[in-house]
Amino acid sequence: MGNKTILVKNMSGHDQEFEVHGWNGNKNLNVKAHTTAKVAAPDGSSGAIIALHQGHEGEQAEITKNGFGGNDFIDLSNIVGAGGNMTVQQVGDSNTRKGDPQFMQHLNEAWKKASQQTRDGLKNCVYVENGRVVRIGPIKDFPKLEAFVRTFADGKTYIGVGAWGGSPGNGHDNAQSSAAHGNKDVLVTYNDGDATPNHDSPLHTAAIVTKQPLDIHAAPKVSSLSSSSSSSSSSTANNQPHPHLTRLAAAAPQPRAAPKDPGPGITLTNKSSRQTTYYFYDNLWNGNGTAGANFDHPLKSTTLKPNETQHVPLPTTFKGRLQRGTQLPCTWVEFQIEASNDHAAHGDVSLQQGCDGAATIASTDPGRPVVSNGFDFDVLAKAPAGAIRKKADGERALDTTVGNWMGGPNQVAIEYLERVVGQRRAYIVGGTGVPDVASRNRRLAVVMY
Repeated sequence: MGNKTILVKNMSGHDQEFEVHGWNGNKNLNVKAHTTAKVAAPDGSSGAIIALHQGHEGEQAEITKNGFGGNDFIDLSNIVGAGGNMTVQQVGDSNTRKGDPQFMQHLNEAWKKASQQTRDGLKNCVYVENGRVVRIGPIKDFPKLEAFVRTFADGKTYIGVGAWGGSPGNGHDNAQSSAAHGNKDVLVTYNDGDATPNHDSPLHTAAIVTKQPLDIHAAPKVSSLSSSSSSSSSSTANNQPHPHLTRLAAAAPQPRAAPKDPGPGITLTNKSSRQTTYYFYDNLWNGNGTAGANFDHPLKSTTLKPNETQHVPLPTTFKGRLQRGTQLPCTWVEFQIEASNDHAAHGDVSLQQGCDGAATIASTDPGRPVVSNGFDFDVLAKAPAGAIRKKADGERALDTTVGNWMGGPNQVAIEYLERVVGQRRAYIVGGTGVPDVASRNRRLAVVMY
C-alpha cells in the first residue's frame, strides 16, 4: 500500500490547533505560526483535519486518499462551524482547490449588511466580539444560519449536509464532492487572513506526525440491516454521502482495475485502542420488516488488534448483527448479506440495545460512490450518569432506548443520543429516518471505534 502526505500549513501569526480524524492516532495537532506539519496518509485512508476555535470545531478539510479509480476525494466543509479560513487541494494542482480562502472576511461583510431581524434570528449561533464575528456554530443545526451563509459562500464550500438521507441536498454542496486528479500529496492551508496558498511546497516543516490510518483499501465503507428496524432495501441511500465522514462522490473518469473481491461478508476494522473480539449473530427468524434477535448463539467471532483489518466471510443467507463482545448494552451494526429483491447487502447502525462505542458502515462496490452511515466520535466520555448502565464485566455503556429483560427504555439515554448522534446516523428509537446503506457486491465495510 502506498503512502502520501497531507501538509497542514498554518499561514497565520499564531499557533493553531487542529482536530485530526483518521490519522495521527486521532490525536489533535498543534501547528506553530508560519509552519507546516506533515501527516502520513496511506492509500485508502479517510479522515478530516478540523480547525478548533475556543475549543469548538470549525472549518474542516475532508479527505480520502486514493479512492475509487485511483483518485483522491477532497472537500472543505463548514457544516460544523467556522472561525478561520481554510482551503484544501492536491499539491501543485490549484484546479482541485476547495474552500473559500476569505470565508471569515466575507462572513463579516455579510453580517454588517444584515438586517437587525436577521441578526436576532442568528443570535444563538453567531458569536461577535468587538463588533466582529469571530465564530459561527454548526450550520447543520441552524437552518437560518445555513440560509445566511449561502448568501456569500454558496458553491465555495460544503454548507448543508448534501445529498443524503433521502434529501437531494443542495446542488452546489453536492458538487464539492467531485474527484481530484489522481493520487497526490494534499495541501491544507489555514489563515485568519487570506488562506490562498502562496506556493505548494511549504518551506518550514514541523515534526512528522505519526501515521494511524483508517485502512479500508478498496473497500471504503459499509452497509448493514437492522433486525429491529429496517427491511431489506427500504429507504435506500445509495449514491448519497454521509455528512460527517469524508464524502466520496462520482467514480473516477478512468477507473483502474479493482483488487480481487474477497467475496460476501464484512471487511471489519478495529479502530479502538485495545484488542477486541467481535461476534456475529444471525437472527432467529426474519419477517417482513421484522426479525427475531438472537442473544445467545453467535454464528462466529473474530479477534482484532488495534488498527487491524480483516475480511470475515459470511453466508449470503446471513441476516443479523455484529457487536463487541457478548454482553449488553452494546452498539449493533445490523445487516443482511443478500436481500431477496435486489440481491445486494443492506445495513445500518442501531443504538436501541445500547451503545458501547462508535461504528460506521459503508458500501464497497468498485467504481461506484461510497455510501456510508453511522458515527466515528466518542459519545461515552461526556454522557450523563443517568444514561449509563454498566455491563456485567463493569464496562460503561449507554443504556437501551427500547427496553429489554433488564429494564425499560432509558429516557436520559434517548434524549442524549438524539442530541449528539441523531436518528439520521443511527437507529435510536426505531421508526424511520435512518438511511439504509446498500452494496451490490454483497460486501460491507464496518469500522468499530
